[in-house]
Amino acid sequence: MPDSRAADARRPIDPQDVRARLADPDRWPIDWTPQTGSTNADLAARAEAGRLRPGQVLVTEEQVAGRGRAGRQWHCPAGAGLMFSVALDLPAVPAERRGWVGAVLGLAVVAGLRAAAGVPASLKWPNDVLIDGAKCAGILGEVAGGRLIVGSGINISLTRAELPREDATSVALAGGRLDRAALLAAILDELGTWCDRWAAAAGDVDVAGIRPAYLLACATVGAQIRVLLPTERWVVGEAVDVDAGGALVVADAAGRRQSFTGGDVVHVRAAAPG
Repeated sequence: MPDSRAADARRPIDPQDVRARLADPDRWPIDWTPQTGSTNADLAARAEAGRLRPGQVLVTEEQVAGRGRAGRQWHCPAGAGLMFSVALDLPAVPAERRGWVGAVLGLAVVAGLRAAAGVPASLKWPNDVLIDGAKCAGILGEVAGGRLIVGSGINISLTRAELPREDATSVALAGGRLDRAALLAAILDELGTWCDRWAAAAGDVDVAGIRPAYLLACATVGAQIRVLLPTERWVVGEAVDVDAGGALVVADAAGRRQSFTGGDVVHVRAAAPG
């Protein structure tokens, strides 16, 4: 990627630019900071202190203590990613059904990447976003102060040398458009639509259309995979479903099915395009 394109893509995000692109700008109050430890942690602290507005969005240019799943660290060069968290106030969604919040944001990120960046994004169970089979984003959800906090870090203008791992990619490397403000607005608009459907269905992901959409967008379903369980045991088989509880359903060579709520998934063979 030419240096001029990188420099332009990494100019600080203007919250007013994002607001101007939103279908409902009043729904998403946006705060911006040049650097922070973790946008999720910042919103969680506000929630615990009772200072969090519904729909609050926090976006930053750089996270120095970004967190991935299972407490793993995550880092991206300043301005090279889209790093943000959102506070969701969804009293109509029962607590036992809120585990889908990461998938809901995942659907919004995939739709945003396809529409605003023009790249063929998909999901990997449980919380990764892929472009052409390589990881370009992660998602982390949690509950704090009675609020759902969910965030994402998306690789936008990273060069090959800047990637944190060999199996990662960025929007730039995929040849996509690098307008971070447009991408954030597209994601928030899509997130609002899915949250409205989720709330109207009292958290039922099938009635809301969330699970069917997730199954269509998820590259894990239909793929031959290996699952590394917390016990350090590997399970090998075909991912055949994600059930209403969010568990991954895997069938072994004999057709026996097991469900897993956690574990690291490796795609051995990608699913055929659907």
